[in-house]
Amino acid sequence: MAIRFWKRITFLCIVFSPSLHSLAQDTDQGFTPLFNEKNLDGWLGNKDSYQVKDGMIVIEPKGGGGGNLFTEKEYGDFILRFEFQLTPGANNGLGIHAPLEGDAAYVGKEIQILDSEHPKYSTLQEYQYHGSVYGVIAAKRGFLKQVGEWNQQEVIVQHPKIKVILNGETILEGDYLEASRNGTLDKKDHPGLKRSSGHIGFLGHGDVVRFRNIAIKEL
Repeated sequence: MAIRFWKRITFLCIVFSPSLHSLAQDTDQGFTPLFNEKNLDGWLGNKDSYQVKDGMIVIEPKGGGGGNLFTEKEYGDFILRFEFQLTPGANNGLGIHAPLEGDAAYVGKEIQILDSEHPKYSTLQEYQYHGSVYGVIAAKRGFLKQVGEWNQQEVIVQHPKIKVILNGETILEGDYLEASRNGTLDKKDHPGLKRSSGHIGFLGHGDVVRFRNIAIKEL
């Protein structure tokens, strides 16, 4: 009876704490945590709107745009894994190869983090949906979980190639320099496409979004 009870407890821990298991698994595979689950050591930017709560990075903007939060370290080629939880209509972004100043979508690259299926986004351009390299490469739709559930995302960057995997489905794969050879989808200048290294960051747009299990493997 005691053995059965222990097995039941173990099973429940695995079922209800998949994120902890995932983080340990990532570490075993050569990934380094970017977030220590206690504070924002190792990060730069708006530490008023971005706060640590219950082992998560939570952006809770008090009006305005919410600002950005960047890694202190710069990265070139990498595999980034993280989990995120959207609130209704939430909009954020993942900046890569970004400098600390300027709009990361143009001076670096921005991968959309967005509740694309919300009615207020019914008129979005294809390059604005979740997972897209903003303005440059459009991602496939239909693989976000319901708002309030945790999504798992992996971003693989080997300049100039990029791949985005959302909840186990590849939603974007391409070469951003090749994709912009004859002009970008948004018809704007994106000098950051040529950058091969820079900071990684979360780009706030005034909405509540939660992040956890953030880990990177440099290539």
